[in-house]
Amino acid sequence: MMDHVEAREISFESLLALRQRFLGFLRQRVGDEATAEDILQSAYLKAVAHQDALEAESSVVAWFYRILRNAVIDHYRRTTTKNAAHENYAKELSPSYELELEAQICSCVHEVIEELKPAYREVIQQIDLGDQTVESFARTHDTTQNNASVRLHRARKAIAKQLTSVCGACAEHKCLDCSCRRARV
Repeated sequence: MMDHVEAREISFESLLALRQRFLGFLRQRVGDEATAEDILQSAYLKAVAHQDALEAESSVVAWFYRILRNAVIDHYRRTTTKNAAHENYAKELSPSYELELEAQICSCVHEVIEELKPAYREVIQQIDLGDQTVESFARTHDTTQNNASVRLHRARKAIAKQLTSVCGACAEHKCLDCSCRRARV
């Protein structure tokens, strides 16, 4: 008489023999041969790893179909999550997102920029707020690229310091969704 372990081995051989039927089942649900193959291979691995869940009187084929159905559901969950992440990333790259972000930025930033010394104000307005590169700024101001980079760095530090003193905690959060005293005035 066959023991339970031998019966499982015979059952897993029958799963391998039904490979094409399982692939057909998966192709109907995911619409792609490569994805169906991937899901099937993962399901085989899961079946081997969780063979203890198979009860002696259960049909191994019915049990495996449950694994396949769950794998298809998991596939669509992952795909939905991945697509949502891609859509959010694409939205962040769009010009309208930049305009939305600019609208949320604290109005104090513009006031603080106006209070900067002229050399710092100019570098911020032309590089950070304008469309000029550090290299082109250096050329038009007859200075080295390194000098222009240092000036930009110092200007940014001056803005950060001034915003922290003016706006407090709001500035620590990059002045997004501004709630400081100055913005309410």
